[in-house]
Amino acid sequence: MTSTAEERQREIVRTARTTGSVDVNTLATQLGVAKETVRRDLRALEDHGLVRRTHGGAYPVESAGFETTLAFRATSHVPEKRRVAAAAAELLGDAETVFVDEGFTPQLIAEALPRDRPLTVVTASLPVAGVLAEAENTSVLLLGGRVRPGTLATVDHWTTKMLAGFVLDLAYIGANGISREHGLTTPDPAVSEVKAQAIRAARRTVFAGVHTKFGAVSFCRFAEIGALEAIVTSTLLPSSEAHRYSLLGPQVIRV
Repeated sequence: MTSTAEERQREIVRTARTTGSVDVNTLATQLGVAKETVRRDLRALEDHGLVRRTHGGAYPVESAGFETTLAFRATSHVPEKRRVAAAAAELLGDAETVFVDEGFTPQLIAEALPRDRPLTVVTASLPVAGVLAEAENTSVLLLGGRVRPGTLATVDHWTTKMLAGFVLDLAYIGANGISREHGLTTPDPAVSEVKAQAIRAARRTVFAGVHTKFGAVSFCRFAEIGALEAIVTSTLLPSSEAHRYSLLGPQVIRV
């Protein structure tokens, strides 16, 4: 039985971060309090940017102090991520040089890229490089630098310096949060630098992400919505919300 609101809320955040989401009924039972108390706690935590509330529960927001691992991302919203990645890959057009970001959705985009024509892919992600290394007609340039353990991607000045030397046709970018007010955000300043540099290097930028990213705000902003040519997400993002993003410039595709 947890006594104070502060202890309860700390426990809720811990559970959300461990399991990926929490639900009001289960929390009420676990904590020995009324559902309304749990809802109040979730509202307070949402106000502090620690969780996002959903119908009947909440999930954790990624921040400077908390970020999910690639292994965890590979288990959540997978069918939605596959649909989004396939639709994003279709936006390749006549691009010949492409940046593919770190993260599980970009990894799925890499898998969906065509193998029947010459393509040069630049990436900071070891898994993306691994996926494409043996692909026919695909030349892979892996950016050097310090490898972050959770995401298996390179960062720091080596990475950004190498990236600054390229002119790319297209960048596929991921983010931990996307909001109309704060743009694209990510928890780690080093990752933010790589993403910002990739966008500067590219003629076109496409953001691909699941519906839970929308409205979430993380620590470091690396791009405005207007910098994107297109946003690819799923129909779980309401069309009214998609329209609000499209007013800021990008084409919004829901699959």
